[in-house]
Amino acid sequence: MIQQLAAYCARDIRVANVSAAEDSASQRAVLMEKPDIVVGTPSRLLNHLQQDSLKLRDSLELLVMDEADLLFSFGFEEELKSLLCHLPRIYQAFLMSATFNEDVQTLKELVLHNPVTLKLQESQLPGPEQLQQFQVVCGAEEDKFLLLYALLKLSLVRGKSLLFVNTLERGYRLRLFLEQFSIPACVLNGELPLRSRCHIISQFNQGFYDCVIATDAEVLGAPVKGKRQGKGPKGNRASDLEAGVARGIDFHHVCAVLNFDLPPTPEAYVHRAGRTARANNPGVVLTFVLPTEQSQLGRIEELLGGENGAPALLPYQFRMEEIEGFRYRCRDAMRSVTKQAIREARLKEIKEELLHSERLKTYFEDNPRDLQLLRHDLPLHPAVVKPHLGHVSLPVPPALRGLVRPHRKRKKPSSKKVKKVKAQNPLRSFKHRGVKQRPRAAPS
Repeated sequence: MIQQLAAYCARDIRVANVSAAEDSASQRAVLMEKPDIVVGTPSRLLNHLQQDSLKLRDSLELLVMDEADLLFSFGFEEELKSLLCHLPRIYQAFLMSATFNEDVQTLKELVLHNPVTLKLQESQLPGPEQLQQFQVVCGAEEDKFLLLYALLKLSLVRGKSLLFVNTLERGYRLRLFLEQFSIPACVLNGELPLRSRCHIISQFNQGFYDCVIATDAEVLGAPVKGKRQGKGPKGNRASDLEAGVARGIDFHHVCAVLNFDLPPTPEAYVHRAGRTARANNPGVVLTFVLPTEQSQLGRIEELLGGENGAPALLPYQFRMEEIEGFRYRCRDAMRSVTKQAIREARLKEIKEELLHSERLKTYFEDNPRDLQLLRHDLPLHPAVVKPHLGHVSLPVPPALRGLVRPHRKRKKPSSKKVKKVKAQNPLRSFKHRGVKQRPRAAPS
């Protein structure tokens, strides 16, 4: 983002990015050119400071800590304390945070002295003229899958959409369910490397996928209460309930956010809804709610606080009885998505990462048998995909016949070339018509 902001003054302002997991020697060469702005994680910056490839004691003027409420959650507490020892006595510091929690307060006491707190008074989400928020009460878990299929099949949700679930297993279950009806979707899996996840996001931004299934928290699990995981430079990075896909990732032109599972906290709902209706573009948020989750939904509406006491989440006008005829197909698709099928789908993606890993390339060259075994390792319990379900047309409800534009297969462009007629077999096409005998001339 800094490089984009400094695009027209790149000769005067040089930016160095040391946050990527690259060779430290190449980063050291970039730092030797004395850039004006250095961007990096606390651990990377501390590594360069300890190797004397970066010196800040005499040159630092401004320190900015973005996502300050997540730095301790990711286990950077010890690195930050060590990093402050390499800074000068006088410098200006900024702490940017979406929420104010205990970690921000601790970091504020470490870095800032007599700080000025600036709180944005504008609304957390755009107004109803730009962002439309709906809720639909589903009687059972099965109704969620049935309703989602109807929304996507009837194109009631148009454009790019984000589908949020609470667990990674639910994400794969939903993806395999949509595959039964030939609806392409991808899962943003925290078990995969960072480059693979960025590749999925770039494909979504470029239009290869219209649906991305994501979770709030990373797959490693929520931090343990009372203990902060990941202390020390070698500790495991803990995951925060709001530190996953819902924050820090730039999705382009998201038209709709579908909360397939209700967010765990009202703040998580705000971060999910904030993925759409950006830069004056319209957006829609649709939340599926079970009857047992009404109290949790009430806390979300209390946080949003509609104008003049009006509910922020309007009821979505959709009659489930009009698509009851398709319920048996939905049940059939749900039965085929078993726990073994979900496990095989997750293993398949990990195998693909191993096969295309640059780090394992030399290992597979020395052990070709392991590469062959990995390539020929077939799933034992794959999801049974029934191709005919993708061609089944859903009956359009009478109330929506004027609005619905169901997906239609693109017609192949008609070529003006005349098709070549296959040469016919003369033995098969020959027809015997009989030879008419000429009348003989009468003898003279």
